[in-house]
Amino acid sequence: MNTTHPELLSRDGIETRQLTKLKVLCELLEQHNSFWKKRFADADFNSAQLVSLNDLKSLPFLTKQELVADQNQHPKFGTNLTFPTTDYCRLHQTSGTTGKPMRWLDTRTSWDWFMNCWQQIYRIVGVTAEDIFAFPFSFGPFIGFWAAFEGAQRMGNLSLTMGGMTSEARLKMILEMNATVICCTPTYALRLCDVATELGIDLGESDVRLIIVAGEPGGAIPAIRQRLESTWNARIIDHWGMTDIGSLGIEPVDGPGGLLILETECIAEIIDLKTETAVEPGELGELVITNLGRIGQPVLRYRTGDLVRASNSTCPSGYHLLRLEGGILGRADDMVTIRGNNVFPSSVDAILREIEQVAEYRITVQTRRSMPHLRLEIEPVPQVEDIQRLLAQVQQRIKDQLNFQAEVIGVPVDFLPRFELKGRRFFREETCD
Repeated sequence: MNTTHPELLSRDGIETRQLTKLKVLCELLEQHNSFWKKRFADADFNSAQLVSLNDLKSLPFLTKQELVADQNQHPKFGTNLTFPTTDYCRLHQTSGTTGKPMRWLDTRTSWDWFMNCWQQIYRIVGVTAEDIFAFPFSFGPFIGFWAAFEGAQRMGNLSLTMGGMTSEARLKMILEMNATVICCTPTYALRLCDVATELGIDLGESDVRLIIVAGEPGGAIPAIRQRLESTWNARIIDHWGMTDIGSLGIEPVDGPGGLLILETECIAEIIDLKTETAVEPGELGELVITNLGRIGQPVLRYRTGDLVRASNSTCPSGYHLLRLEGGILGRADDMVTIRGNNVFPSSVDAILREIEQVAEYRITVQTRRSMPHLRLEIEPVPQVEDIQRLLAQVQQRIKDQLNFQAEVIGVPVDFLPRFELKGRRFFREETCD
């Protein structure tokens, strides 16, 4: 078994590794983790019955709501702790974009596992010893690119921290230090494009060759990818992870358009939203993750809320890991049905990013006469002279591609907020007269 570079394992090797790690994890949890002791007992489950990976399915799914409730009932961290709190050395919390933030702890061992995930990720995207990393990210309690930063450091790469700096200062540092790899959100990569335009800087002449984006689906949206790659003259690499599960998804250089899931470090399932049964490859479903290495505060059969589609074919990169075609396609809790059409914010984003005159936007779904109604606020770039023509263009594109009529209104230049981390552009108003 390849333990030095586990991402190179065969399918049989991956599954053998998964079962071995799952047994060790479950044995530990049933002895020391009160949260999982109770769930195991309620499901009449024990580690001794783990003969195959299929035996894991006797456990019920875990939801974020259950974890939040546990932390609310047992502050500060809930009961999902395998060790005494004195054994933990890292604290992060979720961004809170879909509800109350959760606190997440890591022991030194769990954090080392996190670093191992990033080493696999960096090998898959072709990082070399000569690469210089830039992290235009405010290093707060949100996990963001903390693990990516420390993972690059442990590999020996020069890593530039840029917390507490303006976008202009960050951009100048990227150029002056000859950074070759940037880690940020798609929104912020676009923001740096705007700053460069304002400063008269040609980003295509920089040394940047890779931009690893995460936190939003933008890296998988063709219009955003095309703009970023053409402006930076660099390869965009999509990445996926969550505070509560770790860093587990990466787009390989030789297999663009899809995410590989690090099944060396987790067990992935894709289930139908209604029946909660496994879907066939090629069918849309919700991604469920069992984390195998974050033993200090683990999740088993955790419903991520992310909608994905497993590829029907082998990844062009040659890896035997699960490939998600098109990456993260949307979130189950963001889906709204407008005039009989299932709509995701990422679908609207994909349309708007193809219109260069749109600088920023905001989506609000209201309930009018018991029916969902989508209002779209459009902020134009400063050069736009005929805003009504732009609004009509947006409205027509929405109708042509998503098959419903949206309310499209214009707002002044610089009216809508700009984002450094996850861009929050989607809102719900449950009642509206």
